[in-house]
Amino acid sequence: MEKHYKKEGRYSYYEAGEGTPIVILHGLMGGLSNFDAVANYFSARGYKIIIPDLPIYTQNILKTNVKSFAKYVKDFITFKGLERVILLGNSLGGHIALYHTKMYPEKVAGLVITGSSGLYESAMGDSYPKRGDYEYIKKKAEDVFYDPKVATKELIDEVYESVNDRIKLIKTLTIAKSAIRHNMAKDLPKMHVQTCIIWGKNDKVTPPDVAEEFHKLLPNSALYWIDKCGHAAMMEHPDEFNRLLEDWLTHTHLAVH
Repeated sequence: MEKHYKKEGRYSYYEAGEGTPIVILHGLMGGLSNFDAVANYFSARGYKIIIPDLPIYTQNILKTNVKSFAKYVKDFITFKGLERVILLGNSLGGHIALYHTKMYPEKVAGLVITGSSGLYESAMGDSYPKRGDYEYIKKKAEDVFYDPKVATKELIDEVYESVNDRIKLIKTLTIAKSAIRHNMAKDLPKMHVQTCIIWGKNDKVTPPDVAEEFHKLLPNSALYWIDKCGHAAMMEHPDEFNRLLEDWLTHTHLAVH
């Protein structure tokens, strides 16, 4: 990932490949590396993959909310000189992608959400351990996945560090409250963008019925399930995730020809 990482102005981001732009939004506890497999696969197949670092812990507390992050994404897309993009988001990133699509529909050619918040209140608050010892946090991190081994020591250490950093904790709780405030249930039926919903059948953070609800409310959505899979499908079953996404891109004529 390092060699494709850039810093320009107020933006830091990963970029690889040429072609149809896919902008990927990471979640609250997710780094850019969560999308390694997606980035490697699609950047070699005619897509430009761009993953901005979202200013989750660095924005002013008054701008630490879903709406401000959605505006940040719009400013970033404009900064990159892109007309319309396919937006892909996991967890909080999915929520930001949805809110961005609501605010700036003309910027979004297609939308992909996986384990997204935006409908389910406890998704953010409950999954984020507020404090606690290492073992407790390890268990919480492992719960994000169907196979606890996907939660590497490195990932657990990162969560532990965030939870024990007072500023990060305050920002996290601010975002959790903002996610509840920015519930999308009323907005989704008015959003006609082609949407791909890829969900883990064993997601404990945003359970499967959340995916069903998204599918029901979004007029142009397709829902795909991945078995034996938790909250971060693109990490736990990257090949299956890529295959489903590619199928959908082809089916909706968003694929590169």
